[in-house]
Amino acid sequence: MNTENQVLGLIKLSDYIKAFLAKKPEDQNEDDADIELLLKRSEIENPWFTIDNQKFALQQWADLLTEEHIRNWLGKYSISKISKRVGLILAGNIPLVGFHDVLSVILSNHIPVIKLSSKDKYMIPFLLKKWNEFSDGNIVFEFVEKLENFDAVIATGSNNTARYLEYYFKNHLSIIRKNRTSVAVLKGDETQEELELLGHDIFQYFGLGCRNVTRIFIPEDFVIDRLFESFLGFQDIINHNKYANNYDYNRAIYLLNQDKFWDNNFVMLKEDDKLFSPLSVINFSRYESLDDVKAFIAENEENIQCVVAKEDLGMEAVPFGEAQNPGLDTYADNVDTMKFLELV
Repeated sequence: MNTENQVLGLIKLSDYIKAFLAKKPEDQNEDDADIELLLKRSEIENPWFTIDNQKFALQQWADLLTEEHIRNWLGKYSISKISKRVGLILAGNIPLVGFHDVLSVILSNHIPVIKLSSKDKYMIPFLLKKWNEFSDGNIVFEFVEKLENFDAVIATGSNNTARYLEYYFKNHLSIIRKNRTSVAVLKGDETQEELELLGHDIFQYFGLGCRNVTRIFIPEDFVIDRLFESFLGFQDIINHNKYANNYDYNRAIYLLNQDKFWDNNFVMLKEDDKLFSPLSVINFSRYESLDDVKAFIAENEENIQCVVAKEDLGMEAVPFGEAQNPGLDTYADNVDTMKFLELV
């Protein structure tokens, strides 16, 4: 395989996506109309994949696939001289979430044998088709309904599914991913703008991604109303039927159980030590010492994808508003996929 052609093809794919996203509807050509049709079809079959969220994901990939980013990323690894078949069981919780695995396998000079998620089955095949066109036919991949005849596997599922996958693939070199979520740590002196950016980390993709914040640590004297004021820009989320159903259900449960919670008619805040929260709910807890927070994060690192916090808190974290903007060298479950693929 020709890695150089593949890289140049990715750069062209980035330009292609950017051009599509920049066009007004009246300026679209037939090719653009085909993409719009795929986006609409995806939304119809999976209402969580709104066209806006799909376009957001496309924009993130277009911004990532620059020559500088790609070459800096690949420069850290050795490319295999022998192509192996790598089975991929892709997730479908947010748009294009499996594309990084596909990209990694191909650029490692291996062949991805792809089992798509039923929730995300249109855009990845389309992007691979375009990438292949831009790479002079140098992209090799397969789509399958059942994984067979592979040398290694990368699979993503729930914690329950992961147990089954670990057993099923016990004799294969594998990465088996489980449920993860993300947390935010507030110092208390955050600006309104920073808290509004935190809203993106919470509400983007309706909170369905592993990089979405579901638990917030706040100082003892922090005023909860500050969060609600900062989240007002996301209130239209309640107009989405599936999200609203989750909100209504969880609110009814809390009322029936006489649980204490804070509510602003589109999201609820609940004082709870649990790391994971139901959709439409954000758990929070007050802390006396940052050391206690750091200890909790260390104890739960296998369940935490990323931490959102200010740099001066002295912990490994991403800035507010950046949780949904991972780099090419940011890996799910913090397991280096490219290092794994060097061993295949």
